[in-house]
Amino acid sequence: MEAERLVGVSRRALAQSRCTPDIIAEAWQAQALAQAIGSRLAADGPKELRGEARGLSEIGGRSGGALDHPAARAGVARAAQLSELSEPRATLTGLGTLLGEVGIALVGVACETDEQGLYWQCMEAIDAADESMDRVHGMLRRLDEQDRERQQDLERGRERDGPYSAIRGPAGSAAGQP
Repeated sequence: MEAERLVGVSRRALAQSRCTPDIIAEAWQAQALAQAIGSRLAADGPKELRGEARGLSEIGGRSGGALDHPAARAGVARAAQLSELSEPRATLTGLGTLLGEVGIALVGVACETDEQGLYWQCMEAIDAADESMDRVHGMLRRLDEQDRERQQDLERGRERDGPYSAIRGPAGSAAGQP
């Protein structure tokens, strides 16, 4: 399944979670998805994102044990359906939103529980979601910087070429065209 779509499925599943076990399961699913997306970007993504992507993958892998849930113990992750990551920016934007929503949901669980073990599991998972979100935001900043640099390069090229460039003729018409 395409990464953006998988993020959307995860966001909907989290939004529909009404009880603590379901929220815990979706938090675990989100971290597994962050790990998978990080791994994919580290291997095949834009070169400038690979370091941060490896970090995202490592955080997702470390936090998998933070939440004690049957899906986590069974290793049944929705992220295993990840087959394609065609738009890194859109995927990272959606993943960042999902991780923020997971953090908020886990705060709710932590505030409502009287069970010490669950409380601390939630705190660890909130930290992992926050750290993952920081990596995602770092990658989005790098993509923005890359876009700005490309735009500046294009503008410098236009300034250097002036109204008569090798590709364009007078007043921007195509060379050889009236």
